[in-house]
Amino acid sequence: MNPLYASLPTTIFTRMSALAVEHGAVNLGQGFPDFGWPEDVVERAAEALRGSNQYAPMPGLPELREAVAEHYRGHQGLAVDPAEVTVTSGATEALAAALMALITPGDEVLLFQPLYDAYLPLVLRAGGVPRFVRLAPPDWRITAEALAEAFTPRTKLVVFNNPHNPSSRVFTPEELSLLAEAAIAHDAIVLSDEVWEHVVFDGLSHIPLASLPGMAERTVKVGSAGKIFSLTGWKVGWAVAPPRLAAPIAKAHQFLTFSTAPNLQSAVAFGLAKGEAYFETMRRDFAAARDVLVDGLRGAGFVTLPAEGTYFVSVDLRASGIEAGDADFCERAVREAGVAAIPLSSFYAEDPVTHVVRLCFAKRPETLAQGIAAMAAARRLFG
Repeated sequence: MNPLYASLPTTIFTRMSALAVEHGAVNLGQGFPDFGWPEDVVERAAEALRGSNQYAPMPGLPELREAVAEHYRGHQGLAVDPAEVTVTSGATEALAAALMALITPGDEVLLFQPLYDAYLPLVLRAGGVPRFVRLAPPDWRITAEALAEAFTPRTKLVVFNNPHNPSSRVFTPEELSLLAEAAIAHDAIVLSDEVWEHVVFDGLSHIPLASLPGMAERTVKVGSAGKIFSLTGWKVGWAVAPPRLAAPIAKAHQFLTFSTAPNLQSAVAFGLAKGEAYFETMRRDFAAARDVLVDGLRGAGFVTLPAEGTYFVSVDLRASGIEAGDADFCERAVREAGVAAIPLSSFYAEDPVTHVVRLCFAKRPETLAQGIAAMAAARRLFG
């Protein structure tokens, strides 16, 4: 057995979801919504099943590649050629294909902690040598000093996530400029995981990293239909990159999944043509759910951290007067209070923050009400 995978634990999401089932708990841990998907997109996928059910073209259906390019031109002002789009079976496959294609064993790869749990195993499997930038609450800010310490002459690639899971930060133009300047100075490629690009709140706007000066030629932008349309089980994603980067990514993709379900691709192409009103409504509905959860948690005595994007809000246990670590809190909460949450320490490879837990607010009102009541019960467990 490959020693890398043999040594990996079961993911915290699988573990907490299993405990939620075992104990009949409300699952506010794993980040999947139970509302918010567009029914016309689902219907389009169903209709498309009556068409071709054979392998789609390896780089993706032309209609979806064109739709991705047009979507980014219209919504983000990016000049994307459909030939620069590779459709993948989920954003995680896009990340895997990019890392396998662009890392040579021994290359240093910069990662921001806390980090999505797939990043580090994929980097290691590709032979990369990880270096970490540690972000910390309450502001999770990127600084010039932290970047200067992490970048070296051997830095080949940066994995960057914005909006950021699990911190729920939407990084500022100033922070993005710091990263861009460092990447350019070190001639590094940036693998920019932007799957939450439409899930931003409070009047904030997503800034694609490729839009910054000097970044289009060195950025691989990853997107996700699952996040855009709240259809996480569809596993349709894409990588957008300049030709010199797109070509090797497509070669890696062809030996991972080769192609993605054609009916889902066709439905996503249809959905991406939606106007701004759809996205504004989607953001408004998720922001309302966020506010319900935040208000309920604060009413139960918890201190929450700002949630500027994604499906998540975090509780600062220490600031809430709870001395227990995040893992202990989450273990007792699911077993004794009936609510599953995720300890943020599980998103760190080293030097973890141990006093923050993450909750998913992309739930129906009745689910949130149950979760708030259970979190109040969990609060009482700790005095």
